Amino acid sequence: MAKITLLGAGSGFTQPLFTDILMIEGMDKGVIGLVDIDKERLAVNVRLMRRILELANKTGWRVEASTDRREVLKGTDYLINTIEVSGTKCVRFDNDIPLKYGIDQCIGDTIGPGGIMKILRTLPVFLDILADAKRLCPKALIMNYTNPMSMMTLGSTRFTDQPLVGLCHSVQGTSKKLARMAGIPYDEMVWRCGGINHMAWFTELKWKGRDVYPMLLEAMKQKKIYEQDPVRLEMMKEFGYFVTESSGHFSEYVQYFRKRKDLLKKYCRAEYLGGSSFYADCWPGWRKATDQKRRAMADGKVEISIKRGHEYASDIVEGHLFNRQRTIYASVPNTGLIPNLPQTGVVEVAVLVDKRGYTPTYFGNLPEQVAALCRSNMAVFELCVQGILEKRRESLVHAMMLDPLSSAVCSPAEIRKMAGELFRAEKKFIPGWMQ
Repeated sequence: MAKITLLGAGSGFTQPLFTDILMIEGMDKGVIGLVDIDKERLAVNVRLMRRILELANKTGWRVEASTDRREVLKGTDYLINTIEVSGTKCVRFDNDIPLKYGIDQCIGDTIGPGGIMKILRTLPVFLDILADAKRLCPKALIMNYTNPMSMMTLGSTRFTDQPLVGLCHSVQGTSKKLARMAGIPYDEMVWRCGGINHMAWFTELKWKGRDVYPMLLEAMKQKKIYEQDPVRLEMMKEFGYFVTESSGHFSEYVQYFRKRKDLLKKYCRAEYLGGSSFYADCWPGWRKATDQKRRAMADGKVEISIKRGHEYASDIVEGHLFNRQRTIYASVPNTGLIPNLPQTGVVEVAVLVDKRGYTPTYFGNLPEQVAALCRSNMAVFELCVQGILEKRRESLVHAMMLDPLSSAVCSPAEIRKMAGELFRAEKKFIPGWMQ
């Protein structure tokens, strides 16, 4: 009988991840562990999980829940992290302070000033959780869903020796989108993908022995195709390969698209395609709407789908618990997996999962032009993680100076001033040594 514990049970991940896990063949009994510091949101999700167990006729399962993680961690076999430190309290600071300096962000939670502030809020808390996990559930496989993914995985794997991977849905989502754009059956497309989270590259795309890239280059001439993903299609045309993250998010990872208003107008569109301040403007409302929907689902007023989705958590549980080998894409330490990226960093590659746990696979060198883009971001990740682990404030300032988007817009002195404003605005949620 497996125990799966989810940290940050108030998140939108709780229902789909556990629905997926309950749909695994043979998962007839187990323990659902839920942890959240918000009592009200935790209580709603406890009711929701019991409702799902009833719908799925899973009578051999029970739910454990607490605002104190130590009460739930003991005996956990699979630990899933989805915490959101500070909730929505910092989202305007993350967006609006950099905007004063001309740094225009769309999402701002994995790279850029917003991403750097988020790792400052989040990694120290997660390291405390990992210390508890080492003591209370030392054999657990750990899965991190919380952004900023690359930095969370890098800092975590340097801190703990428990098996841990960072999980995202951009690889599987993008591969399906590419098949749709090219007009070919997804199950017939052959592909390889590697790089870093949100900047992994499809270096091979084939269908019936044909290279799919000429098909995509031809398809992007159609306005209806181009408007689906302008930034990513431009990058594919100029750099040769398609990248895994949405146009809006990816436009923050490079220095090309958001530094001038004319470029924003030419390449960026509304919402996830590059809308300015999109996340900051929308996230508080999304959070309220999600909470309302979960309450309705728990009350039986909204239908709950128990169809299995494409998140990797259930594949990990199934592969490990039942020794049914599964392939996932995950962020893991770069132990020679991509030789032309820093070996001290974290990369996103195919990972095999079976009874042995996680086995990352060798990818090989990336084409140099896209490897260089990855390295520019990995330098930011390295400085952030070093700074947090070694309690060096200056490393976080230097990380902001090296951030591709910030450095395309501001001078070092301006970035230092901006960093100071951010640190002061968010002092309640970042380590005291940052002040």
